[in-house]
Amino acid sequence: MEKESSSRQGVQVISRAASILRVLENKPEGLSLGAIAKELGLARSTVQRIVYALDEERFVIAASPTGRVRLGPGLVSLGSAAKLDIDRLILPYMKQLSEEIGETVDLSVRDGDMMVFIDQIAAENQRLMAISAAGHAFPIHTCANGKAVLAGMDEDKLDALLTRPLKAFTKTTIASKQKLKKELASIREAGFAIDAEEHQEGICAVGAQISAPDGQVFALSVPVPSVRFYGNENRLAKKLIQYCRTIEKALGGEA
Repeated sequence: MEKESSSRQGVQVISRAASILRVLENKPEGLSLGAIAKELGLARSTVQRIVYALDEERFVIAASPTGRVRLGPGLVSLGSAAKLDIDRLILPYMKQLSEEIGETVDLSVRDGDMMVFIDQIAAENQRLMAISAAGHAFPIHTCANGKAVLAGMDEDKLDALLTRPLKAFTKTTIASKQKLKKELASIREAGFAIDAEEHQEGICAVGAQISAPDGQVFALSVPVPSVRFYGNENRLAKKLIQYCRTIEKALGGEA
């Protein structure tokens, strides 16, 4: 009986954890522990214990200094694995692109106002490289892949996403929404975005969006140390766009 009772308690914890994750769905600003408890009819202490466990696995992360939490990047890896492993279909093209340009190639997806890296092909012939391991997340306005995804959004979705002040990480980070929107218009016209040391000094990138037929959106980016980037960005962007369009066709998009 004791073993059966313990088993029931384990199932109940899993059920409650799933309920907490569902409550946080489509809540990019996050919710406080009290709000989650009220929504689910649970004791705040119970919610707190489960949220701490979810935080350890990066299934939830802090959304504000005041205690709100939101869905975390740990779920992106699980979600991408469950979506027919589209990233595995993209990987061979990433390898080929990396070999052609001699640089690292990253694959990422949007998670709220963050871009989460889910795969990478590291350049084999470079000693100085930019590495972003799977699961790392960058604020969407600070990186080439993020700006490429923002440029693909309509105005209403963009405004709904960019509700918080934009944080500056370097002297070149675009921290003005007006300036960001102006750059997004240029990105739409060019078909690619550039990160000119906007997330980290010394690291630049070009990025472009990949749209799958089922509505999924990915981004491919090429991070390059600044000493190799300036003067080569157009060459890198041309190849990146070519491969993104090829990948979209391979995923079943229009030719």
